[in-house]
Amino acid sequence: MIVHIGLLYIIFQFGNWIQRTLNLFIPGSVIGMIVLFLLLSTKLVRVSWIEEGANYIVANLAFFFIPVTVGIIEYYDLFLGKGSLLILIVLVSTMLVMGGSGFFSQWLMRRKEWKHE
Repeated sequence: MIVHIGLLYIIFQFGNWIQRTLNLFIPGSVIGMIVLFLLLSTKLVRVSWIEEGANYIVANLAFFFIPVTVGIIEYYDLFLGKGSLLILIVLVSTMLVMGGSGFFSQWLMRRKEWKHE
């Protein structure tokens, strides 16, 4: 499992390196996920090489949000003035992400069914 998480971390750092080197506005973590997707799609990296580590990270995902929550509490004064606007932005963006993810996953499932017919 340590090797799996290590491989994911290397890909994450590679995405950060690309972001810093090319001075892109896209976060390095997103670039790393795109790189991971491309590596998995081209079968240069097999799912079995990262599956156990990825499952462990997803199972413990709530722990990764603790530093963000502490950061928000620490900068409470910064959020105080525009709290209602931030809540609206978070709700709308969450609905868009959930709707987009649901639509995309349903599209993938239909596509998979079409291939089997």
